[in-house]
Amino acid sequence: MAETNILIVDDEQEIADLVEIYLVSDGYRVFKAGNAQEGLDILEKEDIHLVLLDIMMPGMNGLEMCKKIRETNNIPIIMISAKSTDLDKILGLGTGADDYVAKPFNPLEVSARVKSQLRRYTQLNPNSNVHENVRNEISIRGLTINKDNHKVTVYDEEVKLTPIEFDILYLLASNPGKVFSTDEIFEKVWNEKVYEANNTVMVHIRRLRGKMKEDERQDKIITTVWGVGYKIEK
Repeated sequence: MAETNILIVDDEQEIADLVEIYLVSDGYRVFKAGNAQEGLDILEKEDIHLVLLDIMMPGMNGLEMCKKIRETNNIPIIMISAKSTDLDKILGLGTGADDYVAKPFNPLEVSARVKSQLRRYTQLNPNSNVHENVRNEISIRGLTINKDNHKVTVYDEEVKLTPIEFDILYLLASNPGKVFSTDEIFEKVWNEKVYEANNTVMVHIRRLRGKMKEDERQDKIITTVWGVGYKIEK
């Protein structure tokens, strides 16, 4: 079985070393970088499957690095930061991250989130050997989603999505007409219970709509039901 490679980008050596211990014990191969440029160099040379990325770093920060990665790569990115306000999370997710962990953290929580993101990425990766008994292709309202090759087109124009964005869109399209609250979307997509109000889902929906160029059309594919949630009509 091919190794799963994880890149940790953090200028705090002790934190990087601690996370590495847990990830290696889980069977992952770990690469470490002390700054963003070193991390980008590793990404060019190695087949990296997930990035754990600190936000506050000298030089290019994690948000800028995340944007750089998203220009060419849809691998999962988990932000790690000492900043834990909702605004900080929104900024992190808004630049293309899939998840966000605030310092100080329990390494076991980071390990669990890594496994969750990798599971989703493996299932949706076109080269994956995983097959599920699901509807492989959905076509609705100018939108076509292919589960097998992770391909999404909107009015015949291909749209590149992260695994999280794909999961949200697939959930809505698989249940046309059904309204999902943000809490329901979070629990179904992240497979975690919601314990406090957060804007994670709204940030991903906003980013998803931007990629689908929803603001350029009057006939929206994703509909907001104010005070309730989101849906895709039949």
